[in-house]
Amino acid sequence: MFTIQHVTIDCHEPYTLAEFWSAVTGWPVSARDEPGDPEVAVEPTDPGVPELLFVRVPESKQHKNRVHLDLVPRIHTRDEEVARLLRLGATQVDDQRGDSGRGWVVLADPEGNEFCVEAERA
Repeated sequence: MFTIQHVTIDCHEPYTLAEFWSAVTGWPVSARDEPGDPEVAVEPTDPGVPELLFVRVPESKQHKNRVHLDLVPRIHTRDEEVARLLRLGATQVDDQRGDSGRGWVVLADPEGNEFCVEAERA
């Protein structure tokens, strides 16, 4: 058995992408990390949740992610959060919202890594 320590995301600018994800999640960028570091962590405020680790790689993203994060809003609605994330610099990739209010929106972070924002839990 294992504990998941990190969800690692390859990128060109680890600190910049960590700042974006810090704003997305509300989790702080690790105090150990600074601009220019080859890897930067965003530390969860919830116990037992893995850190997001951003690691510098030379190559650019080429294809759709094989693994992605699904985010569920805790306070605001999905649509309010999608609007907030777009203002932070995300781009919309796909819209799977249904007439029933269910479904999700696929967004990409500033380096093109896809993630989904699902409907808030009732």
